Amino acid sequence: MSGKIKIGYFADGPWSHNAFNLLIEDDSIEIAFIVPRTDSKDDTLKVYAEKYKIDYIKGYNINSDEFIDIAVKYECDLFVSMSFNQIFKERIINLPRFKTINCHAGKLPFYRGRNILNWALINDEKEFGITVHYIDEGIDTGDIILQRTFPISEDDNYKSLLNVSFTECATILYDAVKLVQEDKVKRIKQSDIHPVGSYCGQRKIGDEIIDWNNSSREIFNFIRAISEPGPKARTYINENEIKINRAKMIPQAPSYINIPGQIIGKTESGFIVKTNDSFIEISQIESPQKLKIGDRLK
Repeated sequence: MSGKIKIGYFADGPWSHNAFNLLIEDDSIEIAFIVPRTDSKDDTLKVYAEKYKIDYIKGYNINSDEFIDIAVKYECDLFVSMSFNQIFKERIINLPRFKTINCHAGKLPFYRGRNILNWALINDEKEFGITVHYIDEGIDTGDIILQRTFPISEDDNYKSLLNVSFTECATILYDAVKLVQEDKVKRIKQSDIHPVGSYCGQRKIGDEIIDWNNSSREIFNFIRAISEPGPKARTYINENEIKINRAKMIPQAPSYINIPGQIIGKTESGFIVKTNDSFIEISQIESPQKLKIGDRLK
């Protein structure tokens, strides 16, 4: 294909803002309409739509006859999804001539599903991926257009991975749109990478509770995985909830049996807590009561 490509943009949040800015600056790309999440509280895309005179369509089930009747009138070449939360079904997927693509902050075929950056940290991954793929009727199972990986260091946490993703998701999505536009896509079937892949479920209220019977490494990863701007890890003392935003591994901490969850020491920045195998430092703590050595966290 050559010439201008017309897209419909299904999007929400910071991920989509950066991508929009790249797309709108390219004179060969026309954004015909923007569809935000139905429950979106983010007005940035609405402001962009008003500025660039783009139709802003909110409140529809995208698979409904009503929305299909609206979308077909735009005669889009491609639909693009970025941080959108509705499931695309066959009719809407296949409406544009070049179908529908999605940007996913996961290294497909692994880490399909939800809350991928959190799960990557929890699983102690040394890198995470960002993938642009065609949407099919599965969950993140369509053919891959582009995929890039980024390292995870010991100093990384949820916020730092988000910051990388906000920038890199935009770049890879734009690059993928250009490949489609220029008819240069080399599709990769996910089954050619792995026959099964893996899925991650959405994290919900209650999933923030620390299990002190886990290893120090597991707890370290858990705390950094849901640190700010996430919900922060939680534990309890005397029925009082404590929030923990930061943990630190103790080099050469010995492995021995003791009481998991007990505070066994104090540091300049926090406390030392026994885990199943050794101990760990916790800091940036929000607690309704003063913590002291000997307290037992649950």
